[in-house]
Amino acid sequence: MTASDSAGDADCLYGLDPEVREVVADIESLGVPPWHALSVESARHIEDELFTDDTAGTDLPVGRTLDLAISGPDGDDLPLRVYRPEETPAPTLVFFHGGGWCLGTLDSADDLARRLCRRVGAVIVSVDYRLAPEHPFPAAIDDAIRALEWTRGYTAEFGGNGVVGVAGSSAGGNLAAAASLATPNDAAPAVQTLLYPITDRAFDTDSYESNADGPLLTREDMRHFWEQYLRSDVDAANPYAAPLRAGDLSVTAPGVVVTGECDPLRDDGAAYATRLADAGVGVDHLDYEGMCHGFLSFADDVDAADAAFDDLAEATSDRLAAATSNRKAKN
Repeated sequence: MTASDSAGDADCLYGLDPEVREVVADIESLGVPPWHALSVESARHIEDELFTDDTAGTDLPVGRTLDLAISGPDGDDLPLRVYRPEETPAPTLVFFHGGGWCLGTLDSADDLARRLCRRVGAVIVSVDYRLAPEHPFPAAIDDAIRALEWTRGYTAEFGGNGVVGVAGSSAGGNLAAAASLATPNDAAPAVQTLLYPITDRAFDTDSYESNADGPLLTREDMRHFWEQYLRSDVDAANPYAAPLRAGDLSVTAPGVVVTGECDPLRDDGAAYATRLADAGVGVDHLDYEGMCHGFLSFADDVDAADAAFDDLAEATSDRLAAATSNRKAKN
C-alpha cells in the first residue's frame, strides 16, 4: 500500500495503476453511457450485468450461504443473504452494497461479500435495501438500521459470536456510517468499514475537481444519484443522509475507511476519517495511489487492489478482535 497526500492529478486517467487502466479500458470498450445518461431501469440492468459474477460461488467459496427475508420497516420483506465462514463462531458484519442508492443487488455485490467473509473471517449479512427513486431517503437508512438491529438479535443462529459491525461500499458506505451514527454509545457497532464512501453532497472538493470525469464514476453521475435519493434540499443537511454533517461523531463506531486517489469520492472518505480522528474515534484511513472508484471489485485482475483488500481485512479483523476481547472481559 502507498498513501497519497494529494487528491490526484488534473487528469487522473494517466495516473491510474496500469492494471486498473486495463480493466477500465475493457469496461469502457463496451460502450456503456455514463450512469446519469441512462434511465434508472436501464442502469440497474447494466450494473447487474456488469458486476454479477456467476463464478464467484466457485472461485470464492465460503462455508455456507443462506437467502432469507425479514420484515422491513414498511411491513414488506427485506431480503438478506448470509455468508458464513468455515470457522465459527465469528464476528458479524452487516454489509450494504453500492450503486448510488439507485442500483445494486445481492448478486452484483456477491463477490465483495464473499471476499469480506473469507478474508475477515466474519459472518456477512448482505442487505437488499430499498432503492431510490421509488423509495427515496430515508427508506434505505431505515432498512439499514432495521437489518442491523435484527442481526444483533439473531447473530448466534448463523454462527456469530455476538460482536456485530457494519460495512458498505460507496452508497453502502454511506448507509453503514449512518447506521452506526443511529446506534451510538453502548449500542454502536464494533467497526464501520467504509469502502470509498459517500459522506456529503459537496461537489467542489479537490477530488471532485480532479476526477470530475471518472473513470467509472463522474461528478454528473453523483449529482444524478443525489437527485434520485433525496426528497428535497433539506434532506442534504440531514446527518443520516450526509454523515459528514453530524455534529458529534465521538459516539460512533471505530472506522476503517478505504479511498482511492482517482475517485471523485476520495475526499468524502478522507474528510470523514479526519472527523473520526478529531472526535477521538479510532480510525484506519487506507488511501491508495492510482486507484479509481470501485477498485476493490477488481481484486482478481489488479494486484494492488488485491493487496488493498488484505489491508482492509486485517484492519477490520483487528477492530472486531478488540471488540470480541472486550465482550469476553465484560462477561
